[in-house]
Amino acid sequence: MLAIHTAALLGAREGEVLTNGEMASFLGASGAHLSKVLQRLTRSGIVRSVRGPLGGFTLARPGGDVALLDVFEAIDGPFDQSECLLGTPVCDGECVLGDVLSEVNRIVRERLSGTRVCDIGISMEG
Repeated sequence: MLAIHTAALLGAREGEVLTNGEMASFLGASGAHLSKVLQRLTRSGIVRSVRGPLGGFTLARPGGDVALLDVFEAIDGPFDQSECLLGTPVCDGECVLGDVLSEVNRIVRERLSGTRVCDIGISMEG
C-alpha cells in the first residue's frame, strides 16, 4: 500500500521535508496518485505539509507515535476484523475456510497496530 510506504519513508527521514516528486520517484509511484494519498494522510494528522520553495511533507508527529494501523485507517477507513478478506461474502456466515480468515484478520490487525512507521527500515540512499 502506497500510504504505508510513504509514511515509512517519512518515518525513516524524520525531521526532513520530502517533496511529492522525490517520494514518487523513489517509490515508483505516480505523483498524482501520491498527492491524493498525501492529502488524506495530512487530513488525518499523520503528515504535515510545508509550504514554500523548500516545502514538501514531513510527519506531523513522531514516527514512534504513528502505528501502521493509523495509516491504513486514514486511507481505507476503520479496520473491520470481521470483514471477509475475499471481498465477496457468499458463505451466509459459515466461511468455507473455517476460522482461517478471521485468524488472518486478527494477525494483520495486531501487526498493523503494533508496528510504528519508524520501525520499518526504508532508505533513499544508494
